[in-house]
Amino acid sequence: MIARALSIISLLLILSNLAGFTFASEYTGAQLLEPCVEGDNDSRWGAVSEIECEQYLIGFSDAIQLMTTESGEQSCLPAINRADEMRWAFVYWAHQHYDNLNLPAGTLLIRVIREAFPCN
Repeated sequence: MIARALSIISLLLILSNLAGFTFASEYTGAQLLEPCVEGDNDSRWGAVSEIECEQYLIGFSDAIQLMTTESGEQSCLPAINRADEMRWAFVYWAHQHYDNLNLPAGTLLIRVIREAFPCN
């Protein structure tokens, strides 16, 4: 049973690499910026790109919220319209720090959150 599960997991990993998927640590700021910007620029497929961008941001912000709640810390992410607010903050930050976009998207989002949504 365990051998079968490992075989299935291995197959899925191979297929995901063949299909062009990347793991979270390989997903760069440039890769995240593309759908975030495309969502605003493309009238035909922009909604699909915007969803890709915002779903990543929502998952990331949910993880931040959960971690801060469990540790007793405070998160100052916007309570209303969080996905749009984070997307706008990330796109603005990325254009100001274009040389850093080769870094992992998660690393950059931590920087964006600290700068754009500080706890005062």
